[in-house]
Amino acid sequence: MNLESGRPRHEQISDYLREQIESGEYAVDEKLPSENELGDLFDVSRVTVRRALQTLEHEGYIYRRQGLGSFVQEPRTAQGLVRLTDFAQDMARAGLDASSVVTHYEPEPVPADVAVHLDVEEGTTAMRLDRLRLAEEVPVAFDRTWLPVFYAHLLEGHDLEQKTIYGILESEYDIPILRGRYRITAAPADAALAEALDVAEGHALLLIERLSFTQADKPVYFQRRYYRHDRVTYELELARDTAAQPPEEGMPLRDFEPVFDTRPGDASAES
Repeated sequence: MNLESGRPRHEQISDYLREQIESGEYAVDEKLPSENELGDLFDVSRVTVRRALQTLEHEGYIYRRQGLGSFVQEPRTAQGLVRLTDFAQDMARAGLDASSVVTHYEPEPVPADVAVHLDVEEGTTAMRLDRLRLAEEVPVAFDRTWLPVFYAHLLEGHDLEQKTIYGILESEYDIPILRGRYRITAAPADAALAEALDVAEGHALLLIERLSFTQADKPVYFQRRYYRHDRVTYELELARDTAAQPPEEGMPLRDFEPVFDTRPGDASAES
């Protein structure tokens, strides 16, 4: 089976298997093709197949038994699958042309409130990466990302205005991003953020803090993304299975995604 060019192969394989499972091609507890069989089908290595299967296992689509293979997991009604994607993927889903501008990329001692997330001592040297994010050439967000030196070294020589950290680590170094922890709040724009996002100082911004992990629960990076609230809104969808779920347990999230507005508007005069 031919794979598309330009996208990581493991993502295309996991997408294919996910669609097969969701369409009912594989029943609950049915065994999937072996790693060797999938490797032959897609003409890829077992390492690539294994990463695709790790993604599906993390998402709850399959479970694996050592020495036996991978099997379809029974759908979980109490918890929906919600994925917060990277900026480029968000833009693509919204049909918008994304671009980035690197404004800072230097090593520096990490402050205490960042060190606790990266599980290092305060003052430990890490790489700080700042990027202005644009949609259709309109400032939408500003990212400030801290990476341990080990992972930062792997990004050297790569175009961080065109490529994502996820994409570089996964496609070039087989370092999968397996899970993330997110916190959504609000923050006022300081002078630097106000200038970058073309808003007034003190303007309210939507702040998303993201901590991403790879294998063995190792933190890969901690990021603060500041969105202009007039440019992005998050919409969520809840789904309730009344037959299987007591009302007092609440409704699981089915979808949670950003909606962007890049129409002309001026927030610079707001306080």
